[in-house]
Amino acid sequence: MADTKNVHEGHRDRLRNKFLENGFQGFDPHNILELLLFYSIPRKDTNEIAHNLLNHFGSLKYVFEADYNELVKVNGISKNSATLIKMIPKIFQEYMNDCLKENTVFDTADKIGRFFVNKYLGEKIEIVYAMLLNNKFELLDLVKVEEGSVNHANIPSRKIVDAVVRTNAAMVVIAHNHPDGLACPSHDDITATANLMGLFKSLDVHILEHFIIAGTSYFPLVFNTRSLQIHFGDENKLYNQIQS
Repeated sequence: MADTKNVHEGHRDRLRNKFLENGFQGFDPHNILELLLFYSIPRKDTNEIAHNLLNHFGSLKYVFEADYNELVKVNGISKNSATLIKMIPKIFQEYMNDCLKENTVFDTADKIGRFFVNKYLGEKIEIVYAMLLNNKFELLDLVKVEEGSVNHANIPSRKIVDAVVRTNAAMVVIAHNHPDGLACPSHDDITATANLMGLFKSLDVHILEHFIIAGTSYFPLVFNTRSLQIHFGDENKLYNQIQS
């Protein structure tokens, strides 16, 4: 009878070498999870556990976005394995943020939008950030100014003003996410933006943009209200406030 341990080790070596040679090309989702779990489950067949995860959550995306307490309920998933799974999107997030920080001049909407898409990766609640820039569009600081619920977060003007004063910023970019929604502004988003722009105009600080992030999409609210004239019901009055 073949040694079960040697069979498993041979399979692990083959899967590991396949990844090292070609990345995840040719891998099914369960193979990706199977390989990942090698590093938290050293002496057990992880193929079945990988299938358990996919059957429970439905896709690779939802496995990585799953709550820690839900992960440990899956047969075969220990605290170590659940922690490893939760680390993956956060490691990717930090990697992408580090790549973007190598070029700290945020002078296009695409650069800023991509930065915030990565920043919000995997977040389950609404979070508000203020990006502080100087006159050369160089990043002075990025400040988390508010954490809310799954579908709401206040935009605290006082905290943003304090950050501007502390950094002597010339421009501010506001961003918040819609974790389970669309990258589309609500009535409250438009109102808050209009109020902020009026406030900062009096302080001679430019609100460059307010980005709304949902998944891999971003919506630059100020640009769209100024240039595209998108209308939401009878909110033209609010748009006039933003444009003034």
